[in-house]
Amino acid sequence: MDNNFDVAIIGGGISGCATFYTLSEYTDINKIVLLEKCDKLASISSSSKANSQTIHDGSIETNYTAQKAKKVKISADKLMHYALNKGLQNKAIFKMQKLAIGVGDEECEFITNRHKEFSEIFDGLKFFNKNEIKKIEPKIIESMNGDDRIENVVASGYNESWCGMNFEVLSDNFAKEAIKANPNNKIITNFKVTKIKQNADGSYMIQSNDNSIINAKFILVNAGSYSLPLAQKCGYGKDLGCLPVAGSFYFVPGSILRGKVYTVQNPKLPFAALHGDPDIALSGHTRLGPTAITMPKLERSEHLFGNLSSELLLIDFKLGALKVGLDLLKDSEIRSYVFRNIAFELPIIGKRIFIKDARKIIPSLKLQDLTYAKGFGEVRPQVIDMSSKKLELGEKKIITKKGLTFNMTPSPGATSCLGNAEIDTIEIVKYLNKSFDIDRFYSDLK
Repeated sequence: MDNNFDVAIIGGGISGCATFYTLSEYTDINKIVLLEKCDKLASISSSSKANSQTIHDGSIETNYTAQKAKKVKISADKLMHYALNKGLQNKAIFKMQKLAIGVGDEECEFITNRHKEFSEIFDGLKFFNKNEIKKIEPKIIESMNGDDRIENVVASGYNESWCGMNFEVLSDNFAKEAIKANPNNKIITNFKVTKIKQNADGSYMIQSNDNSIINAKFILVNAGSYSLPLAQKCGYGKDLGCLPVAGSFYFVPGSILRGKVYTVQNPKLPFAALHGDPDIALSGHTRLGPTAITMPKLERSEHLFGNLSSELLLIDFKLGALKVGLDLLKDSEIRSYVFRNIAFELPIIGKRIFIKDARKIIPSLKLQDLTYAKGFGEVRPQVIDMSSKKLELGEKKIITKKGLTFNMTPSPGATSCLGNAEIDTIEIVKYLNKSFDIDRFYSDLK
């Protein structure tokens, strides 16, 4: 096999596959290789079991500012249009209702005010009072005894929206379309990168754990939790640490919720608020979550102590990273949140604690109906900037300007995959002196 390529993308999740497709379909780059450490694409964070299965456009995510929602919506629309144009309805993309609910007077006021602001960004965004919610999502309003819950509840959202996404299926489609667009391209699985070294001519050598070698003029690393360790092995990002946050879910049998129901985010908490929705990959189940627990792993495993990461200890056993963690725990609300989420993972008592939070969405939920979703959820790397001693939420990029770029993309990385692919494609074609048909890219995705 010829192991020389113009571009190598490390990481075959949704972000890597989206860029693989964009480079293949819209540029004149001759040879591109996609390298994945697992035996199939989208096996870790992009797996249907690993994420919230949601196109996060900002309409119901209450931790988004209006400014962030405007930016994310552009990428979300590209993703939706791609899936619809490729005929992936009810395969990768799914239509359902979606709501952000406020429970109690304070949250109801927040949702009411937020709706007024966000209606200017999202066409057709609808406000729902308690009676209207009862008609479309009755389980939100039904109490344990069958009457209406006593708290006031309002919501902002849509009666129906293309908002459910199986990113695993979409990743596979991106990859297939990339090969179709350029048969010179290759997808290599079971290729775990252990070393990246620059060659004398300025290109790069990529070595795998079985000593296979790939050479590329440009390397884009879209390896999720593994991006920062690879960057630091290459001498970049030494001022960054990683706070790995693992999300888990609980199942409720049946389609208790008809669509996506998101709750109000506590602005002090850096992690996602609880939400519930029908699982699009496992019929007849409603998912509630995610929980959020920090652990010394770059990815989950079947066993509690499996996949413990020595790489992570090398990154984070530094004064700056430890100080950020300690500063977070000084806040009583964050401290309480951290310990509650640890308790959610415990057998027997975990669901007894979790159900108190889950009843904010489904007040009539019974303990016997709640089961821990074993094997669901994954690690998201939250970046620590040790220079500013702050936790940086959202996407992070290391651009070396030497033909080597590292992306760390926690949520909404999946939703923003085509937007990020556009940014990376512009950088890559400029470096390689190639061209990008950006007008066709825009035209095809609208």
